[in-house]
Parts: sequence; C-alpha cells; structure tokens
Amino acid sequence: MVDAADPTPGSGLPAGADEVEGSTDAEVEPLETRSGAVASAQHGERLDKVIVALIPELSRSHLQGLIEAGHVALGGHPARSSSQRVRAGQSLAVTLVPTAESRAYRPEALPIEVVYEDEFLLVVDKAAGMVVHPAAGNWSGTLLNALLHRDPGSAALPRAGIVHRLDKDTSGLMVVGRTLAAVTALVRAIAAREVQRRYLAIAHGKPSAKTFRVDAPIGRDPQMRTRMAVVASGKPARTDVELIACDGSESALRCTLHSGRTHQIRVHLASKHLPLVGDRLYGGRPALGIERQALHAAALAFVHPISGQPLSFASALPDDLAGPWEGITGRRA
Repeated sequence: MVDAADPTPGSGLPAGADEVEGSTDAEVEPLETRSGAVASAQHGERLDKVIVALIPELSRSHLQGLIEAGHVALGGHPARSSSQRVRAGQSLAVTLVPTAESRAYRPEALPIEVVYEDEFLLVVDKAAGMVVHPAAGNWSGTLLNALLHRDPGSAALPRAGIVHRLDKDTSGLMVVGRTLAAVTALVRAIAAREVQRRYLAIAHGKPSAKTFRVDAPIGRDPQMRTRMAVVASGKPARTDVELIACDGSESALRCTLHSGRTHQIRVHLASKHLPLVGDRLYGGRPALGIERQALHAAALAFVHPISGQPLSFASALPDDLAGPWEGITGRRA
C-alpha cells in the first residue's frame, strides 16, 4: 500500500516537496530530490526505516531499491545498504527515480464501470479478468492503465490512486483516490480496518457451522512460491464466514474481511477444506459453469476521506456467478 507525501508526525524529517511529480519518463521531467536530517530519536535506526518516514507515499521495497541503486546519499556520500545504521544529524538526500515498472505505465482506453465519483475519489466495479496493477507479464490492460486514460491527473498519484487490490479473476468493488489527501486517508483507513469489505463466494463442500471465523496467519507457501498459505510465520489475518445455502456439493458463502492479505479468502477457505469453485491454485475446480475463482467483492463501506460522510456501495453478482448462486440459494444475490 501507499501513503501520503506528508512527513510522518514526529519523524524529525521535513518533506522536501508537497507531492511527487507524476512523470513516467525521467529523461523528460526533472527528478525530485527529498532531503532532511536524521532526528535524534532516529539515531541508530536502519536507513530504509528512516527513509520511509521521509517519503511515506512510496513503498519500502521501492525505497530500498533506490538505496541499492545509489540514489540515496547519507552524510554527503552514497549509502551502502538498506540496513545501514544512521546517526543523528546526518544529512539525507533521496533522488526519486521512477521504477522500471512506472516507465511502462501508459494510458489505455479500457472500459471500466464507475459506480460513484466525486473530485476526491471514485468507486469502480472491476470485471473479472482485469489485472489491477501492472506487473511482470501484465504491463498493459490493467485498471491502472485505464485510470491513467480516464483521469490524466492520476499520473501524479502513487499507483494512480489505487489503494487496495483485487485478484485478476476476482470481480467487484474497489475504491480509488483522486487526490493525494484522499489517497493518504484511504490508506490509513484500510490499515486501521475502518473500510468494510464483504464478498460473496461459491465453494466446494459444506461448512460444519452456519457461521465461523478463520483467524490464521498468511504468508508465502514454502513449498510453492506462487501460492500463499496459512503459516505460523505469516501476517495475522482474519475472515468471518457465513453460510447462506448449500446444495449438497457446493456452498454459497458471505465473507467479511478484517485484514487484507494476498489471496486471503481463497487461502482461508481452502484451509478449511472449502476451496473456491474454479480456483485451481488452491484446490478448486471448474463447476456449475464457473471457470474462474468464484469470488466477488459485493459490498464496500467507508467514511469519505474528506467530507466525513458515510458511504456504502453494493454490486450485484456478474452473470457467470449469478446463475449458480441462484441455483444454490434459490434467489438472486
């Protein structure tokens, strides 16, 4: 996730500029440099931790890459490594070189369904099959590419305002910030578990209880690095699950997220022997005419980051899930 360009309160490091420029071409636009001095309270801390306080709108991994590439100066000399310890009073300068990925981001005229929009944010209903953020193998055709085309001003925002993600084959609601202040507030609200997200899912099998909670840490699967798994060393994750109906072999479920780990619902349900229909990665298989993972972000609620107004949105199941859901429950979702 991303954060704002405002300095972390109490960090002792001033933010050099109010916001990051939106250039995707370092040869065309001048590079921005953030500078400051290490505060006494930060004496002895890791360099990357101090830089995160200086530039909270960029990810720690990206900032570590800047250090390793020689774009960070500590005490007037190139920094040696991310783990280098800093001393109080040392000068710090970071040249914000765009990532290789950001240079590949280009506006694309792609259809996206917008269910709400104002000057600060928009809520989109993402179609299954659309990747949210460019990555290896998916440098185009993403939601980010569509946002850049729809709103050129989003180029000035981290990740074009995207503050959370859905998997490629998961459909449904997402909120996107349109200003740096909105992005900042949304990221903090998500981190504080103040954004309510509910999903509808169709899974193989039947739960042993009408309602249950999966409270199990999620991390990279040590046996297969392309998967996530419930592992003791993982990050805390909690999902509440409600059984809506079961036809004997498949179940219609409502899932509420209390954290936002990668593949969380898919992993948690699979750990309870309830893999999603169509989710081949976690033990599911095509059924009921469903070929992709049967998961839809159906409800989203949060407080508007600027006005403070409570907002809530609902999304009907797309056609490929609506029929099977009705077949199991006897009614439309």
